[in-house]
Parts: sequence; C-alpha cells; structure tokens
Amino acid sequence: MSEDASEKTLAPTEKRLKDAAKNGDVLRSKDLGTAIGALAGAVFLQAAAPWLFKGLSQTLRTGLVWDRTAIDQFSPDQLLLQLVWLMLPPVLAIGGGIVLLTVGAQLALAGGHGRFMASNMVPKFSRLNPVSGFARMFGAQGWIEVAKGMLKVGLLGTIAWRWAKDRLDALMQLGAVGLAGQVDFAWQALTSLMLDMAIGLVIIALIDFPVQWLRRQRRLRMSLQEVKDEHKEQDGSPEAKAHRRQRQRQIAMGSIARAMMDAQFIITNPTHFAVAMTYDANLAPAPVVLAKGRGDKALAMRELAAERGLPVLEFPALARSVYYTTRERQMIREELYAAVAGILAFVFSLKRGETPQVPEIDVPIELRYDPDGRLDPGAKN
Repeated sequence: MSEDASEKTLAPTEKRLKDAAKNGDVLRSKDLGTAIGALAGAVFLQAAAPWLFKGLSQTLRTGLVWDRTAIDQFSPDQLLLQLVWLMLPPVLAIGGGIVLLTVGAQLALAGGHGRFMASNMVPKFSRLNPVSGFARMFGAQGWIEVAKGMLKVGLLGTIAWRWAKDRLDALMQLGAVGLAGQVDFAWQALTSLMLDMAIGLVIIALIDFPVQWLRRQRRLRMSLQEVKDEHKEQDGSPEAKAHRRQRQRQIAMGSIARAMMDAQFIITNPTHFAVAMTYDANLAPAPVVLAKGRGDKALAMRELAAERGLPVLEFPALARSVYYTTRERQMIREELYAAVAGILAFVFSLKRGETPQVPEIDVPIELRYDPDGRLDPGAKN
C-alpha cells in the first residue's frame, strides 16, 4: 500500500526545526532547568559558606549588640540598610549564578535558537476554555504528566527519607553540643539535603530530556508533500541559487588556480566560455591552452584573471573554436595559428605599455561553433 502524501510520518527536516525554533518552539525541559538550578544552588552554597557565614555573623552582631550610642542615636532605617548591604552580596552571587546557569542550560538545549517571543506575553483566552482544560487534564497527556509527578514525588521522597534516617541519631544528640556545633550540623544537613535532592532531580531530567525530544520530533513530523514543497522552495530561492553558484565557483577556482599561474591572456565569449592560453617558444612551437571552462568555471577564470591582472579579451567565435577543438595542456589547431598570433601581438604590446588597436580576428568557417558545440559557419568573430 502506497503512503499517503498528506500523512505526517517523516522526521522533520533541519529547516523545519529551525523555523519552529524561530517561532519559539524549541526543545524545553522544565525538569532539566530545575535540576541544574538545584545542583548549582547546592554547589554555590557549599563554596560560598565562609562568605555567607561571615555576612550572617556580622548581621547578627550588628542587629543584636546595643550600647549607649545605639540608644542615643537610634536609627532603625540605617540599621536595616546596613543589614541589607551585609547580606546582599552573597545572596546576589548565589542567586545570580543559579539564574545564569539555568538560562544557559535552556539556551544550550534550544541549540542557540532560543529567543524572547513577545507573542507569548499576549493572553491566550482559548486556554481558559474549561472543555479544553478537562481534555488536557484527563487525556493521554494529562495521565502521562500525573504518572511523571508521582514518580518524581516517590523518588524525591525516598531521598529525603534516607537523608533523615541517616541523621536522626545525630539530631537527637544536638542538645549535648554547643551552639557552634548545632549551627555546623544544621548547615551540613541543609547543604547535603540540597545536594541529594539535586542528584535526584538530575536523574529525573535525564529521563525527561529524551521524552521531550521525542515529543517535539513527533509534533513537527512532516508529510511527504511538505518535504517535497520545502525542497522545491529551497532549490528555487534566490539565496539558495546564489549560494550554489558561489560554491561551484569556489570549487572551479580551486581546480584552475594552478593552471592560471602560467597564463598570459584569457579569451572569452564574453562570459559563457573562457580559455586561458600561453605561448613559450622554448616549451612548445605553438600557443597552449592551460585551462578552459564554461558557466561558473568561466566566471571563476575571469575573476582569477582580474586578480592577476591578465588581459581578458572578448572574441566569441575564437573562444568557442578553441574550447571545442583543443584540450587542456594541448597546442591549438594549426588552422587557428593566425588568429591567435594576432592576439599574442596585441597582448605583448599591452605589456610594453603601448595602446594598440584591438586586432581583427578571422576564424576559419570550418572551425566556427555555436554555444552548444554545433558547427555554425555564420557565427560572428
């Protein structure tokens, strides 16, 4: 049975994924952001403990110590401002680090395509529809979310229970230690709980990430007709054509660059054909074709000739004749000696700094070709 062209069974193309990302549909995982935030918070708290304790001790000392000056010059607003400035730096450092890591993780998850979408700020009253709400709650996706929530609660609850069980004996003996020991126990217990919870959240995120990826791939699946339309649009767009031409020209330039090093002049037709030639009596008794091309290769040869300052001469009939009768690294036909000799004399005069007249070139009738390679006795020189 043949596949229906309108049935969405094909994986999304790279363009489909990029277009969806530009519209705000990127790969998201709330659990991953929560896990990274919790893990970063636990690490930052552990690393910033001395700084945070210093701020706390100074805050307590400032707030609890009273003397005659504090009574005579009582200023609660100044005291409150001083307390804020003591605690603000470590809190901002921890909070800022958590925010940066969480946002950075989401941007990395979105493949660099995440961006602010103003349309997301517009109220969507369709979401207030109770019928749609019940459908989401009691549909297949709603039950999946319920199952995920139960698994999360079960995993995090198990982690919290094991954490409390391991510290129950130490908690019962806190009365026998001093205040410093109690504060140290509380801090270690808090940071260890956060770290254990963060590890649990990371496990949840590692499960949720492939689920979200599969859901997005399923949501953006394409039909065979959509893939065909996209390819047709890309192939026909001016940007794609320009990029393709530029790429072909670069390839052509790479293949003829060495041959153009020894060229003395180029004859063209005027842009469809190009033939690079040289003449050295010590190497060959007649002019030699170093490179030839048409289309993009001809344009690449013209660009290289302009870079090297080589004469580019427009003799359509001669260019086509040499192109179709002579291979690269081969001497030209004997019937074309007179025509090419006139061009050589013209080029040598240019190199001497003279301003000669453009020569009249006559191509034998039996060697005149049209652009498609057919003999054309009526072709103009």
